[in-house]
Amino acid sequence: MPRSRYKSLVDSFATDIRCGRLPPGTRLPTHRQLAESEGLALVTASRVYAELEAMGLVSGETGRGTFVRETSLPPGHGVDQPEVAAGVMDLNFNYPSLPGQADLLRNALRQLALSGDLESHLRYQPHGGRLHERASVASHLRTRGLSVEAGQVLIVSGAQHGLAVTMMALLKPGDVIAADALTYSGFKVLTQALHLEIVPIPVTETGPDLDALDTLCRRRSVRAVYTMPTLHNPLGWVMDAAWRNQLVSIARAHDLLIIEDAAYAFLATDPPLPVAQLAPERTVYVSGFSKNVATGLRVGFVAAPAEKVPALERVIRATTWNTPGVMTAIACAWLDDGTVSKLEAQKRADAQARQALAAELLKGLPCITHPSSYFLWLPLAEDARADQIAVELIQEQVAVSTAEPFSVAANVPHAIRLALGSVDMDSLRAALIKVKRVVGAYS
Repeated sequence: MPRSRYKSLVDSFATDIRCGRLPPGTRLPTHRQLAESEGLALVTASRVYAELEAMGLVSGETGRGTFVRETSLPPGHGVDQPEVAAGVMDLNFNYPSLPGQADLLRNALRQLALSGDLESHLRYQPHGGRLHERASVASHLRTRGLSVEAGQVLIVSGAQHGLAVTMMALLKPGDVIAADALTYSGFKVLTQALHLEIVPIPVTETGPDLDALDTLCRRRSVRAVYTMPTLHNPLGWVMDAAWRNQLVSIARAHDLLIIEDAAYAFLATDPPLPVAQLAPERTVYVSGFSKNVATGLRVGFVAAPAEKVPALERVIRATTWNTPGVMTAIACAWLDDGTVSKLEAQKRADAQARQALAAELLKGLPCITHPSSYFLWLPLAEDARADQIAVELIQEQVAVSTAEPFSVAANVPHAIRLALGSVDMDSLRAALIKVKRVVGAYS
């Protein structure tokens, strides 16, 4: 049987794209133009482009058309692949570290070796962590404005594991969860793995549009909302108290579970109360020690309403049984002796210095950020394409992320996110100069 006409067209386009006859950024004919020129039904022409998009060769952009993608860009645009080639300045993944942190770890290991309960770390721990360690986290959370009992805290293997535990325990496949149209890429990965449906909350210049969320909840059976009200990733927002109270009102009106991601909350100075403090009966608060201490520590925590704790503990048991005792002991010792608070203050100052440098070197570009954030969002000019700019920067030995890993909406904006916390200041200066030159050429 001869191959269908549309399959032949798909193969022809794919060959032309892969061999360079249709270079990245080429605008393809509209669906209607393709149908007319090839003698196809409009639905068949749309099917051709849909298959090419599924192959990762083109992208359809509302109001702009269908464009050939830059296929030489690494999968995930770096966000899901923290290791970059030797010599490349990494501005796509944040793993902020301060001088002397290795010595802190060395001393902590010595102290742990001399402790009286060393043998206990060779045995299974309680699924949610030992009670005195959960109490250490609860005490730490009070400095963030969140009052919870030790029994409401569960210790997990990093904030990403905390998100996974929360979603596995409290949601089921097919549930609808609302999230900002631009949101944390790791959350997107989880929703796909758990077969949850994400619906986007439109974003404005000042934050997520909660009126749109309310309308969405009236139209759809939304089960939960995922939010980052304090130091939003990637847009750097710190939402004010009025916004937080409106979110709580909507959640109560529509019986929504709130998942509050606070991975970067430590960077904000005197933010409003956490949403979990305003709506303790329906909010799960997730954070960890990757950004404020070190990514390799892999210790995080979840604070939840007491009635949800058993379900969360069951998932911890199913996924890891318990967080490794040695890492947990070190993290909680650092909470108790003030090391974590000291590191958080130092990293706030470090982030502010990096933002000041970025403001100086990227002056004239429309950066969206927060003065204490470790990242910034850079919208591109109307005719610029993020994938092409990312490839040009890779050729300049600078790795950045496009908007695609962060976008929940179908229409992905052309923008790049710059992570500022993973290289030394001299390398950051050199990288930002290159970003300004490459991006500025399209302005």
